[in-house]
Amino acid sequence: MLGITDFWTYVLGVVAIILLPGPNSIFVLSVGARRGVRAGYTAASGVFLGDAVLMVLSATGVSSLLGTYPPLFLVLKYAGAAYLAWVGVNILRGAWGRWRHRGEVAATAVEDEPAEMQRPFRRALVISLLNPKAILFFVSFFIQFVQPGYPHPALSFLVLGAVVQFFSALYLTALIFGGRFLAGQFERRRRLAAGATTAVGALFVGFSIKLATASLG
Repeated sequence: MLGITDFWTYVLGVVAIILLPGPNSIFVLSVGARRGVRAGYTAASGVFLGDAVLMVLSATGVSSLLGTYPPLFLVLKYAGAAYLAWVGVNILRGAWGRWRHRGEVAATAVEDEPAEMQRPFRRALVISLLNPKAILFFVSFFIQFVQPGYPHPALSFLVLGAVVQFFSALYLTALIFGGRFLAGQFERRRRLAAGATTAVGALFVGFSIKLATASLG
């Protein structure tokens, strides 16, 4: 169908991969919880654009380039790991500051907001481009479902990409509105907010380690 092999197997694989926690989805959830639905969708838009860029790069043969020049992949993954670790450490620092001042009421919402939650579109875009799950998915899994010799491969990639974006939009929407529920809990329980922020920071550090140890295989 449209140059795609095993379409439903691909759909099931996409759903399973999207449901696995990753730095982009955790970031969108955090932004939705702290800054509201509108900011959550702004972050989600960054994820959509980042995934679209990875799809285009995969369709134009970047996976072959990375396989041919392993040092290029090493540079990419270590740079990405460093960025994710930097984001995670800064979130942990913000959580520590919130815990130390948990008995005080913040003067404004902006002052209580970690720097990593600001500029959600740009940060989500960078995180998405450096997301180890997305990189390995588009480099190794995504291209396997395009039928060799099909005369219109661009159409095949377009359909495959649309499937990813559709399920990603459903999942991120659920996270954004789930984040609004969490926001109500955080407003009443500052210790809970500090603990949740600590967990998010720790996850980003974990994602950085995962990316640093990832391989194309």
